[in-house]
Amino acid sequence: MKLGIVGSGVIVKDFLSTAHEIKDLELAAICGRESSKDAMEELKNKYGIGNIFLNYEEFLASDLDAIYIALPNNLHFSYAKEALEANKNVIVEKPFTTTYKEAQILSDMARERKLFLFEAITTQYLPNYKKIKELVPSLGNIKIVQCNYSQYSSRYNSFKEGKILPAFDPKFSGGALMDLNIYNVHYVVGLFGKPVNVEYYPNIDKGIDTSGILMLDYGKFKAVCVGAKDCKAPIANNIQGDEGCIYQDSPANTCLKFEVLMNDGTSSTVNENNYNHRMVNEFIEFSDMIKNNDLEGCYKMLDHSLIVCEVQNTARNKAGLIFPADKEVE
Repeated sequence: MKLGIVGSGVIVKDFLSTAHEIKDLELAAICGRESSKDAMEELKNKYGIGNIFLNYEEFLASDLDAIYIALPNNLHFSYAKEALEANKNVIVEKPFTTTYKEAQILSDMARERKLFLFEAITTQYLPNYKKIKELVPSLGNIKIVQCNYSQYSSRYNSFKEGKILPAFDPKFSGGALMDLNIYNVHYVVGLFGKPVNVEYYPNIDKGIDTSGILMLDYGKFKAVCVGAKDCKAPIANNIQGDEGCIYQDSPANTCLKFEVLMNDGTSSTVNENNYNHRMVNEFIEFSDMIKNNDLEGCYKMLDHSLIVCEVQNTARNKAGLIFPADKEVE
């Protein structure tokens, strides 16, 4: 897969640090603004990236198999749309889009043009998460699901002092739900599908949710997703059934080892992850699906992303968290 990268921020550097583990991946190009040229030059030299582009249209016109968009949340839709219009396969960093309407537009475009469109959400591709899916039925009737991803942000001190960085800026579609709690939503929806009702109870400061509790009602059981950037707590995921539970003390996006604790007193520890870095599995599967023209597999994952986007959009609307993008796509 000849990959073109858009952006040069933290997540791009994180990805590039492990890109060598992805078979048949060619780092063909990177695109960014003039102000990021020096940073891109450094990445080009360090990781053997083919070319640097300062113009997105020229970048899209080059010989690339897929475009990886790793920009601020509010730019995901416009950059992905332009890439699809250029008939390029697209990988978009999480969160997929700001609004459900945007997600629908991109999904329709990809399917009409028979292009691949992925959300880069590590959770869904990790072997441990896939094993949890297999084991959930053994827990009996599910009663309670709890996911807590609370991590005090290094940017929160600046936020309290009045310096608003993108992670806490409504204009950039920031906030705790879109940054950390979105992993919990993917975790729960990937296991149980679309909830029958969604409610969000955020702590709002300066028009953004710095933390919040998301309630997902599945009728016969309830799921609680906690995401916080203004405070911290032990990170944990619990899936509780009437015959046993699964306990995991790692974030939903890394999905490390977990324990299966049954009511009969038996227990086991499971760890089937096969790479140290969380991003390897997703890019291997992206590459394989494109190589094998597995559009069905791609669109199955796209359907999942659409549900997650609808959940977060509904949650924000109910809580009164309205971003500029909510008003732009009618």
